[in-house]
Amino acid sequence: MTLSVRPIVGCRAKITAFGTYVPPQVLTNKDLEKMVETSDQWIMERTGIRERHVLAKGLGVSTICTEAAKKCLAMRGIEGSEVEVIIVGTVTPDMMFPSTACLVQHNIGAKGAWGFDLSGGCSGFMYALQAGVKMVESGAQKKVLVCGADANTRMTDYTDRTTCVLFGDGGGAVLVEPAGEGEIGFIDYVNEIDGSGAAALNMPAGGSLNPASHETIDKHMHYIHQDGPAVYKFAVRKMAEATTKLLERNNVTGAELGCFIPHQANLRIIKATADRLGMDPSRVIVNIEKYGNTSAGTIPLAIETAVEEGKLNKGDLVLMAAVGAGFSVGATLMRWEI
Repeated sequence: MTLSVRPIVGCRAKITAFGTYVPPQVLTNKDLEKMVETSDQWIMERTGIRERHVLAKGLGVSTICTEAAKKCLAMRGIEGSEVEVIIVGTVTPDMMFPSTACLVQHNIGAKGAWGFDLSGGCSGFMYALQAGVKMVESGAQKKVLVCGADANTRMTDYTDRTTCVLFGDGGGAVLVEPAGEGEIGFIDYVNEIDGSGAAALNMPAGGSLNPASHETIDKHMHYIHQDGPAVYKFAVRKMAEATTKLLERNNVTGAELGCFIPHQANLRIIKATADRLGMDPSRVIVNIEKYGNTSAGTIPLAIETAVEEGKLNKGDLVLMAAVGAGFSVGATLMRWEI
């Protein structure tokens, strides 16, 4: 392998720490059998999900991000006051405004920091991560906290068995800082949006087009609406296209990756993408069984799983990829430097 590393005008960037959080309450397939016409076997065969976590009433995504951020900062051994920017990838903010980033900033004591939320669907963490990387690479910032989290159960219709079996709550945070001498860190990325797929995966109401009303509530317009077959076809095709393009552009093969961390939406999508990359299944990170689809939270949660299972070690090349509502696509290639 002759790794092609693009030149950086400022400095290279890397992840220096991470942290995750999932709520303690668990909703199993057996629980869902009592709520809707479905079965544990049906869910497992079609999605690979056995259970998912549910955020308690009275809490919001800011809670998930705050707890994950505290773990991340503790791992790095720094205080919140040293964080310069906070970027939160989410489609389930605590409220329309202020941003979840503002709430996290206050909770962790990041006095003087600035930040914002980013809506990228299931690609939200990938987009937020790339924004943070560019800030560090430019030399403008030195410590960027990137969060990816969602409370999908808040917008799940538990009378719709096609969607209610899929989603859970949770997420994580990473700290992006300048790479040290001899370190590579982030190498390249591929991001894309395709608005022609907007109708296939969305929450129709709650925005300026369809503000909340008796009609939108009666029509269940504040829940996730999904065209499963359309989303599946796009996800399989685009996950493969984006990751293949990224590897070819940098002279890397799937066999040379330490691990592949895909968005955890559906086990069949993960396997189909890994097959096209020629990846050894043992090096594909899968934790969908215990978390379900946490949208922007899946990749940070899977990073922790990869480290815990000993499949992501210092010096490894790692490929991460996601496809989500929009449609949105995001893939990143990096060398793990922790």
